[in-house]
Amino acid sequence: MRRDIDVKSKVTTRPLKKKKLELKNSIDIHKMKSKSLPKILMIATYPPRECGIATYTFDLKKALENQFEDSFDIKICALKSNSDTHDYKTEDVDLILNPDSLQSFTSIANKINIDKDMEMVMIQHEFGLFHNNEDVFLNFLKALNKPIIIAFHTVLPNPNKDLEKHVKDLVSIAKVVTVMTKSSADLLINTYAVNPSKIEIISHGTHLVKHQDKSLLKDKYHVSNRKVISTFGFLGPGKNIETTLNALPAIIKEHPEILFLIVGKTHPTLFNQQGDAYMHSLQKKVDELKLTKHVQFVNKFVPLAELLEYLQLSDCYVFTSNDPNQAVSGTFSYAVSCGCPIVSTPIPHAKEVLRDGNGLLFDFGDSKQLADKVNGLLNNDDLRQHMKMKGLHASSTTSWENAAISHALVFSKQIDEPLKLNYKKPPINIHHLLNMTTDIGMIQFSNINTPDMESGYTLDDNARALIAACEYYKLSQNPTDIKLIRKYVNFILKCQRDNCLFLNYVDKDKRFTNQNNEVNLEDSNGRAIWALGYTYCLMEEGIDLDITLLQNIKCTINQFNLKIQHFKSPRALAFAMKGLYYFNLKMDDKKITEIINNAANKLVELYDFHSEKDWNWFEPYLTYANSVLPESLLYAWKSTGDIRFKRIAKKSFDFLISKIFTEDSIRVISNQSWLIKGFEEKTVQTGGEQPIDVAYTILALKEFNNIFPFEDYDDKMEIAFSWFLGNNQLKQIIYNPCTGGCHDGLEEHNVNLNQGAESTVSYLLARFAFENI
Repeated sequence: MRRDIDVKSKVTTRPLKKKKLELKNSIDIHKMKSKSLPKILMIATYPPRECGIATYTFDLKKALENQFEDSFDIKICALKSNSDTHDYKTEDVDLILNPDSLQSFTSIANKINIDKDMEMVMIQHEFGLFHNNEDVFLNFLKALNKPIIIAFHTVLPNPNKDLEKHVKDLVSIAKVVTVMTKSSADLLINTYAVNPSKIEIISHGTHLVKHQDKSLLKDKYHVSNRKVISTFGFLGPGKNIETTLNALPAIIKEHPEILFLIVGKTHPTLFNQQGDAYMHSLQKKVDELKLTKHVQFVNKFVPLAELLEYLQLSDCYVFTSNDPNQAVSGTFSYAVSCGCPIVSTPIPHAKEVLRDGNGLLFDFGDSKQLADKVNGLLNNDDLRQHMKMKGLHASSTTSWENAAISHALVFSKQIDEPLKLNYKKPPINIHHLLNMTTDIGMIQFSNINTPDMESGYTLDDNARALIAACEYYKLSQNPTDIKLIRKYVNFILKCQRDNCLFLNYVDKDKRFTNQNNEVNLEDSNGRAIWALGYTYCLMEEGIDLDITLLQNIKCTINQFNLKIQHFKSPRALAFAMKGLYYFNLKMDDKKITEIINNAANKLVELYDFHSEKDWNWFEPYLTYANSVLPESLLYAWKSTGDIRFKRIAKKSFDFLISKIFTEDSIRVISNQSWLIKGFEEKTVQTGGEQPIDVAYTILALKEFNNIFPFEDYDDKMEIAFSWFLGNNQLKQIIYNPCTGGCHDGLEEHNVNLNQGAESTVSYLLARFAFENI
């Protein structure tokens, strides 16, 4: 069943917004005619050439285009020397520079300079790429009349005078230089006397991984019952695979089941010179050491998906470069992103990433040390798990999505007219919602993207999931998706007790837990009514629930209404009012209108009591789910026609917006410290921002925009949603496009990598808000 939907073509416009959208569209069309998107040209090797720089450039371009839209236009100037035999596809490559040709440098410089839309040139620099014409390359850069960024993939220590001068000359031409490690930045500062303000550190991008069961992957690749160590990448003497082969006999003594996977083929440049001579030398050594049963060559350029599976099935990744000056390794980065425990030679990248127990280091070429480290790691399951989790957290900041954000911010700073970064909304993907849903309902928590069955279920999560499932069905119109709706409805109905109220916490065996006796469940009850009322209202959308189930929803809501008059929680009242509004669109019952009116008056009484000059709110503090309070008063106004509800709704919502929005970003109230009346400045903290608060804000903004279509609430919706995509205080993605899940929160220094029910459904509710508006 298809679970990813790109629904842009299905978006419709309500009449209240039509005039504003027509005005915006005419302005946008005029802008498009007057100026094209700014072009950013990357000069680098590029596929089908097989090398690390080419792969890096391809991944970076793809990440930038996936992360942003209508912001800039990434162009490629591919390097193709006299000795290169591959052909470039014209749709992928815009210009071709021959680094062996003076005429080519002159021609490309002219084309760049006369292109009025070309705003910036970025060089993916490796010393070997221009070694035949270094002076010509420098003159080429000097001839360009565009801002230049130089990305140093390698920074060499202890340079001779010529190398030092060459690097300084390059830096002097560039507006900014990027490096991938702090050690590279330190080398530029301390050895080459580069001004620190000119340096940006952007880590090598890593691929987000949908983590799979290791034993299943070992079955798939026919290595069951084996401990697997691996290495991968283009093969050549620099990889020093011999170090691991020499260590294997000692490893086999403790782990006779060991298998060493050597994934990758001979480096193309080396192959052109020597063929597979190096590969043959390794195979000969395997035979000499009688390691045939313990070494397996995967002699090919492995597709990304397959490579990530090899790394996930590995119990240990071994990195044995013999070059102490190798600043960074793409292969190393891949292993980190897969949570594969690493034993590595101490290149700068490894020393930075593997510090604080994230991995193990051994001396260059020391096979005995390597054997000891690998054996110790394979003997310690807890240590491997610890390294896996440390590695995943370390690599989360370096995903290609986050690398794209870092690059875009650098681009924007260096262009005379800063870029307007428009974050691109991903297609709707409910895969993780399905992954978290059992025959009972939606599991509460997850470990990364693996459901934590021990955490059980909650009414809260299944109520929100029910609304998300309804929204999804409205788009998919797939009858099989109704089964998901029925599942969540049944979970909610089974949570109602004889006293007409709902319990919230259910364990994995479908038993209510003692936690239901320890916390106030009013808010959970309100959310249940919101979900049931909304679902009941959607019968006209084609949601074909059986008559018995619909009658049970109706009965459940009517029974709950006997209790709502006793509720004190303002959020419980607000959620219930939303649900009752939708329910009453079908029922048209004056008694329900009266219940909504009474609940709204309770909120108004709270507002009148607590509000004063500069504090237009219902409480003496701002806590969680704040936006649902003013939003619910809009529903009350639509139900009753009482203009007081509409007036207070807008005044209180605008007050809330003033506390959580800046011009181009949102920062919702932290769960580490609520915002207290009279102590606003003292109680503002970084971290503790939850997806659910961003989502509720977006839902409220949508409703306010429907009622007040000319007050830019829709623009704030866009800003708020970009929080999920990296427009937040850490400049890191919260939504995970690889799994369809959403990380559990934005902390002070990191993103919580777990993708639980609350955060995942919150993201989906926010994403659905942009459909049919």
